[in-house]
Amino acid sequence: MTRDVRTNICVIELECFLPDVHSLKEKRMILRKIKDRVGRKFNVSIAEVGYQDLWQRSVIGIAAVNGDRRLLEQVKDKVLNEIEQIIPGGVTHFTVDFL
Repeated sequence: MTRDVRTNICVIELECFLPDVHSLKEKRMILRKIKDRVGRKFNVSIAEVGYQDLWQRSVIGIAAVNGDRRLLEQVKDKVLNEIEQIIPGGVTHFTVDFL
């Protein structure tokens, strides 16, 4: 007996510029807010994956898994909107991959 099961993965990579940040401590506070709020609200995994040693730049990786790709696309849109609310104009570039 085989089942037709499809696992869909959405991977988002965001590059952010944080011009008002003047220390790594300030940057970590903003990233923690993003991780806590977005991760809890949308049940996604989030980690800083680049520029950890720079104050005003960051690359954030976000991953979500679901059996329905349409739901993942909705989650992706909501996650991007939520991050834009937290750091208005801060997202300088992003890529989205569905696996």
